[in-house]
Amino acid sequence: MRPRPAFPAERIFLVRHAKAVGLAGLACAMLTLGVTAPATAAEATRPRTGDVQKALSELARSPEVLGAIGAVYVDGKRVDKGSGGTRLLDGKGGRIPAGARFRIGSQTKSMTSAAIMKLVTEGEFDLDSKLSEVLPVVVEKDLVERADEITVEQMIHHTSGIPNWYTPELIDPFDFETRYTPMELITKSRTLPREQEPGEKFSYSNTNYYLLGLIIEKFTGQSLAAEFEERFFEPLNMDDTYLPTRWPGSIKGPHGHGYFPGKNGELVDFDNQNMSYGYAAGGVISTADDLSAFHRAFAMDKILTKEEKEALNAGRPSSEPDRAPNLDVCDDEGTYGHAKGSSYGFNALTFSTRDGSVQLIMSLTLATEHSDPAIDPLSKKAAEAVLCPEK
Repeated sequence: MRPRPAFPAERIFLVRHAKAVGLAGLACAMLTLGVTAPATAAEATRPRTGDVQKALSELARSPEVLGAIGAVYVDGKRVDKGSGGTRLLDGKGGRIPAGARFRIGSQTKSMTSAAIMKLVTEGEFDLDSKLSEVLPVVVEKDLVERADEITVEQMIHHTSGIPNWYTPELIDPFDFETRYTPMELITKSRTLPREQEPGEKFSYSNTNYYLLGLIIEKFTGQSLAAEFEERFFEPLNMDDTYLPTRWPGSIKGPHGHGYFPGKNGELVDFDNQNMSYGYAAGGVISTADDLSAFHRAFAMDKILTKEEKEALNAGRPSSEPDRAPNLDVCDDEGTYGHAKGSSYGFNALTFSTRDGSVQLIMSLTLATEHSDPAIDPLSKKAAEAVLCPEK
């Protein structure tokens, strides 16, 4: 193993607006003070937030949302939390513990891209290194078309043009038993035609991040789960966060179950979904507290330095039209950026100021398709009720 920096790590948190807006930019009032206890200086300057429990209870009354948990954080400290709905369908299973674990979906990609950037800093390869150079097996086995033109940077930003294997055309999402290796799923994508030149435009593909995961494993000599633990989870005390490595990759401890309509229209429990479909693109399981710690550390340049972030974001496309839900909350100034993870049975959302001083983490377990257009407006309404209650 190569020597490690004292705190190796970083993630790419997708903030859609570039304006650096701190607490002074929040349209909010001071907290109402009680008469029985004097306010501390921190409490007196803390932005006013809405009732998390009330917002999540209302969210869970929507037929699309079975359960919702979440918490709000100010300067890294949890100031409120809540849980709405139930663990199981038809009002069964009781309430989901507010501190329960949940799948974070594509927010995992932030960790993968951060680990890649650290390897670049450590001199293992460059952002403009070709896929054929850093992972020769894809050329030897003819797994990725034009691998000698595609760069690491293009895979990070989904501009490589590599087709996405995560489609019902290639995999059965209701197959919870078949075990695929990352390489086997990458091989499936080879059967789809390329639809763009390398670097031409944004086109979302989980195949990019499966390849990046394999690159991380090749250059570190350890599993992606071990690398995440060493780079992020242990240094940030994210003790309840992990990337599953043992089949079937279930969520540990009490948690909410998500559902998805089957072929006959009846809801299918997707709690034990096929862990082959997670890995470096969406496999991490976490909690609100741990995810807050990760995003805050990233915002404060404790994972990637400012220079590393600038280098990593230099190749980001100006727009991502097919992956940009309307989740801007509170104002049009970009006060809150957001990150979203979504798949069968769940949505996971992080809202944060650019400096990480105010955050809202939410996990939704669903009773509809995860791409149901009703979900984003419901999530936005709940987030605004918490983050800008006077709007």
